[in-house]
Amino acid sequence: MDSMSEQADWLAAARRAMQIEAEAVLGAAERIGDNLLRAVELIRGHSGKVVVTGLGKSGHVARKITATLQSTGTPAVFLHPSEAGHGDFGVCQSGDPVLMISKSGSTGELLNLVGPLRVIDARLIGILGNLRSPLAAEMDIVLDASVQREADPEGFAPTASSVVALALGHALAVALMQARGFRAEHFQRYHPSGQLGHNLRMRVADVMHGADEVAWVKPEDSLKHVVIEMSARPLGAACVVSGDHRLLGLVTDGDVRRALRNHDDIRLLRASDVMTATPVTVSPEALVHDALALMENRPSQIYVLPVVDPGAGVCAGLIRLHDIYHSSALIGTHRHPPAK
Repeated sequence: MDSMSEQADWLAAARRAMQIEAEAVLGAAERIGDNLLRAVELIRGHSGKVVVTGLGKSGHVARKITATLQSTGTPAVFLHPSEAGHGDFGVCQSGDPVLMISKSGSTGELLNLVGPLRVIDARLIGILGNLRSPLAAEMDIVLDASVQREADPEGFAPTASSVVALALGHALAVALMQARGFRAEHFQRYHPSGQLGHNLRMRVADVMHGADEVAWVKPEDSLKHVVIEMSARPLGAACVVSGDHRLLGLVTDGDVRRALRNHDDIRLLRASDVMTATPVTVSPEALVHDALALMENRPSQIYVLPVVDPGAGVCAGLIRLHDIYHSSALIGTHRHPPAK
């Protein structure tokens, strides 16, 4: 078995690699400016697609940038530079912006593409690790992907440089989203399947629990009664409501456990004593995507949300994190959970 000191060295190397990569990305973020804006304007002003190309590790980065552009409203294709001279160059059309990815800026296969691309009036954007390279001299716009060092101990494996190139590609895609006013409804169009598409298509009302499925209690009800109701309808929480069904609070399984821990005698405790009086709520018409964000994007994750009609103020039921993931699992079976 490896010694503890050896394992500590491994962890230190791993952390250092991530720190180097993070610092490299932050450095690149500080350098973006007019050139990125020019790239956005060039791509946004073109009615066709973006061609993205790179070789080796830069080719893998180029493929990911292509996928990100495609899914965020910018038509894009990946062109393998070695295959371009054997017929694949036909994917390029007059005026297409071409995004070239290269750490060295001297990749022969990319340099060989410059002449044919100029013939069809392509505009060239480079994400390059060397601003004094032959490729940099050929570009119309250059995004600086240089790094001080790679993240591996020897400093030669393409690690930090690949991360920076990918980050710049993502930055370009996000800036294009902002420029085009790309919103959730557009994102859903490009993600009709999978959990993301599901979350952007389905409404809370489609997957929530309501009516007889939910434990409804009054603020004056005893804690014993609350526990009985929650046991009969095990959704992880009870909605504390007024006579006209307005939400007054929420009692979760965690609230019950804390009450038992903090009180030797719970016989006098009421729902109002243990409930959260101002719980996070969601509208039945909200996207499932928004409900998921309310649950997860917080210091302490929550697993259940009361569903409240914002107009009438009436509590309609509960939605759980489990419900969101379970309904996503039905994708591909051509079934969707009925509205509760």
